[in-house]
Amino acid sequence: MRRTRWFVLALLVALAVPAAAAAYNPSLYSGATWYAKYQAVSSVTPVCSGNVGDGPQLSFADNVDASHECGSQSETSIAINPAAPDNVVAGSNEIQRLPMRAMASFDGGLTFQGSDLPLPPPLVKNGSDFGSDPSVAFDAAGNLYYGYIVVFFGAGNGINGSEMAVARSSDGGRTWDATYFNPQTGQGQFNDKPYVAVDNNPGSPFFGRVYAAWDNASGGNGKPSSEKNGNNLLVSYSSDHGVTFSTPVVASPFLKGGTGHIAADPFVAPDGTLHVAWLDYVHSLLAESSSTDGGQTFGSPHVISFTQIPFDIDLPSINVRGALVYPTCGASVSALYCSWFDGSLAGGTDVLFSKSTDGGQTWSAGAPVTTDPPGQVTDQFYPWLAVDPLNGYIYISYYDTRNDPTRKATDVFLSSSKNGGFSFTTQKVTNAPTDETCCSPSVNLGNQYGDYEGLAAFDGIVRPVWTDRRQAVIDLGLREEVFTAGLSFGP
Repeated sequence: MRRTRWFVLALLVALAVPAAAAAYNPSLYSGATWYAKYQAVSSVTPVCSGNVGDGPQLSFADNVDASHECGSQSETSIAINPAAPDNVVAGSNEIQRLPMRAMASFDGGLTFQGSDLPLPPPLVKNGSDFGSDPSVAFDAAGNLYYGYIVVFFGAGNGINGSEMAVARSSDGGRTWDATYFNPQTGQGQFNDKPYVAVDNNPGSPFFGRVYAAWDNASGGNGKPSSEKNGNNLLVSYSSDHGVTFSTPVVASPFLKGGTGHIAADPFVAPDGTLHVAWLDYVHSLLAESSSTDGGQTFGSPHVISFTQIPFDIDLPSINVRGALVYPTCGASVSALYCSWFDGSLAGGTDVLFSKSTDGGQTWSAGAPVTTDPPGQVTDQFYPWLAVDPLNGYIYISYYDTRNDPTRKATDVFLSSSKNGGFSFTTQKVTNAPTDETCCSPSVNLGNQYGDYEGLAAFDGIVRPVWTDRRQAVIDLGLREEVFTAGLSFGP
C-alpha cells in the first residue's frame, strides 16, 4: 500500500479527540502511517483493554524485552553511554499512547526501566499532541539526547502543526527536559523523520556539538513528484548541550522536477566534518552532503547510489505498511560507510554496503553484505549501520526472512566487518521469529515494524534493537515489544 509518508510520520493522537476529526482532508492523510492509529484512538471504543502499564522484565536467553509494556511499541533506536557503557538507552514509538518511550538500562542491558518523553501543551483549547520518530545519542560526557517530532491536533479540526523536539537527560535516561523548535503550522508544511548525532571526536573543533537533521515539507505533500516543491532536509545544531538549537539550514538543494527528500541520517567524521545522507525518492537515489563549519553551511550533494525502489516496497513480511528505503551511515578514520536495502518483489531485497575514501565525493558500488540460501528468494530490509569508535569495526543489523520460505516471518541478523567493509561475517541475533502479517492492522494499527530499527557499538559490544512479536510475546498477551541483545566482539 502506498502512503504519503512524507506528510506525517507520527504515530499517536489524544484519546479525547472526537472521531469527527478523522474526516479532515481524508484524501491527503488517509494513507499516512499514523492515520489508522489516529482513527482508532479517536473512536469511542478503546483499541484494546490493555494499552497502558508496565509488565515484568522479560528475557528469552540473551534476547531481552526492553519495553516490557502493554500496548504496542515499534520503530527503534539505541545508544551506549561512552562514559558508562553499562548505561544503554533505547527509544521507540508508542502506538496506543501519546508520548515517546525511553528504556534505560544501568546493568549492561540485562534489565530496563521505562520513562515517557515530554510533550508541549496543545496549540489550541481541547487540542492534543503526540510524539513520533525516535533517535537517541550520547555525548562523550554521558549526556543523552532524544530527538523526535511533535504533531499537534485541534479539537476536531485535524492537524494544526508540528515541531521538532530534542529532549536531554543527564541521569542516563531516567528524567528528561525538552527543547522544542522549528514550528510548522502552514498548510502542507511538516517536520518529519528526525535523527540526532553528536560530535564525540576530541580533536574536532566542534567537539560536543549536537546535530539534528530532518526532512521538512514545504507545500508539496501529496502532490505528484512532477510538481514543484516537496521535501528538503534541514539541519540545526546545539552548542549548549541541547538547551537551544540554531536556526535550521538546508542541507539538500531543491532540484528541477520537484524534490522528495526524506530519512535524514547525520553522522560525524573524526575530523569533525558533519555528513548528512538521505533518500531522494523523486530521483530514486541516495545522496550525501557535508559541512566543515559545524552545520552552518553545506556543500553540493553527492550520489551514494541509485535505487531500484524509489520510495518503499510492499514486501510479504511488511505488506500493510511497506518498507521505506533509507541510508544509514557512519565513519571511521579511513572512510565513510553507508548501508541500505534494495531489490524487487519478484527477486527479493538485499542489504547493500558502500564506502567512500575521499570524504563522500565518490562511493563504491553497493554490494550485498550477506548471501541468500541457494535457490531461495529472501528479503533483507531495514538495516542500521554502526561503527565502533574505538576499533573502527563496522556492524549492520537488519530484518531477514531467510528462515521462512513464505517471506513473512523475520529474524534479526547482524553482519560485521573488521577489515573496513572488504568482507562481512553474518550471524542470527534473534532466537525466535516475528510474523507481523498475521494480525495487522488489528494489533498494531498497520505500523508493523515501523520505518527503521537501530544499532549501537562501543568498545567491542554491539547492541541491535528491534520490534519483536514472537509467539511467546503473543502468549503473554503483549503486542509489539522492543527487544535488544548484547553481542561481544572483543578488542
